[in-house]
Amino acid sequence: MGHKTGFIDYTREEPNYRSIEERVSDYKEFHEKYTPSNLNHQAARCMDCGVPFCTNGCPLGNVIPDFNDAVYRGAWKEAYDILSSTNNFPEFTGRICPAPCESACVLGINQPPVTIEEIEKHIIEIAFEQGFVQPRIPKTRSGKKVAVIGSGPAGLAAAAQLNYAGHTVTVYERDDEPGGLLVYGIPDFKLEKWVVKRRIDILKEEGIIFKCNANVGVNVKINDLLRENQAIILATGSTVPRELEIPGRDLKGIFPAMEFLKQQNKINLGKDPLGGKGIESNVASELISAADKKVVVIGGGDTGSDCVGTSNRQGATSIMQLTHGPKPPSDRTDYMPWPGVPAIFTTSSSQEEGVIREFGLAPLSFVGDENGNLTGLKVASLEWQISEKGKRIGSIHKIGSEKIIPCDVALLAMGFIHPQHEGLLDELGVELDLNGNVKANNKNFVTNISKIYACGDARKGQSLVVWAISEGRECARIVDEALSNGISELESKDENILIANG
Repeated sequence: MGHKTGFIDYTREEPNYRSIEERVSDYKEFHEKYTPSNLNHQAARCMDCGVPFCTNGCPLGNVIPDFNDAVYRGAWKEAYDILSSTNNFPEFTGRICPAPCESACVLGINQPPVTIEEIEKHIIEIAFEQGFVQPRIPKTRSGKKVAVIGSGPAGLAAAAQLNYAGHTVTVYERDDEPGGLLVYGIPDFKLEKWVVKRRIDILKEEGIIFKCNANVGVNVKINDLLRENQAIILATGSTVPRELEIPGRDLKGIFPAMEFLKQQNKINLGKDPLGGKGIESNVASELISAADKKVVVIGGGDTGSDCVGTSNRQGATSIMQLTHGPKPPSDRTDYMPWPGVPAIFTTSSSQEEGVIREFGLAPLSFVGDENGNLTGLKVASLEWQISEKGKRIGSIHKIGSEKIIPCDVALLAMGFIHPQHEGLLDELGVELDLNGNVKANNKNFVTNISKIYACGDARKGQSLVVWAISEGRECARIVDEALSNGISELESKDENILIANG
């Protein structure tokens, strides 16, 4: 590294956030930018370790010490080339990744780790500003066609890599905009949609074909895709929400979190929040609003935090976020050794904006009035049993701890269980694993049908955007190898896998 004592001379500093009063009045991103001096100092903190555990901690294998050194030297084109060699979409991961690389930073053993995620975001934004990001249009085409079903981060990464290899790629998206959860799941205050559109426009210039409002198995025939393509990649994501099956679930005012978040994203895009039923996913039958409501968010993860931030912006009178497990410790314990990602207590930007957080509560039943409207949530406190290794092994309800939390709106943010089976997956007849995900080989991503592959959350289960990009890239590499081996069994078996009555 150019500044060998940078980790001694400078401490970790993150960019300023816009004030809470300002940011809750709109849906703009809340981060401000580093000054050039601050950015230089943060890059200088990288120690250029002999073994860069940060690279191992990153699912994409980003070569972090090298791009940090380039940033320190002000070599922006070099920094961009290094970063983009492993990451198709650093403008996404630089905004919404929980940064497992930082948990693995060697400096983080006894000091705050390097601000890797922020440096990554600054590299790509400076690269756009200086014109380094240009469409990579293949000089020749292979003549092979690939259909990618789903345009979330896994599908986009797979499509980009296969297009670079010269194959003709068509992406099918059942919503009216490409981007998957990047567009209709993650709130604008974390990822403004012009950022996604900017990348989609580049992918289109590179030759990728996007077909929206295209729900394969509903208004797009599966057999047409089987006949026209030499390979099909299932990148549909994990979209079926985990339910809370307790008494009172049918009361008015209880919604899956993604319906709530998607509606606000559509409003921000100037679209009908109730439009597209029958084709799009996660479309509610009524407008969901937190304005002047007492809101309870059930689930302590990122989606729950997104619900908190959105509820604050909509003008909720109160927000409570419930987490089933106990409150995590503030620092690593002996059972969370470096360089793993520690399960410690953190506060998100949305939670800073105003929320009451409760831990160790079990929902027992929803409570309503005589008109069927939600008025409260009955809960009980949990007493957790912890193993010698610090793991939760069971819980019991504390006697006499039951109480009712008043609420007008309950948002279920407890994660997703598997991809949607009805329609596409059922008609294809792909095998599923014990968790209901598409069963695909860990090494070659192929399903039980030879020309059909799966990647991302559809195969792996609910995970991080950075893992989805990694899965899409690796799946594309495997598909490219298969297509590049001449006329393969993928083509010779076409007639044997067409769906009956298709």
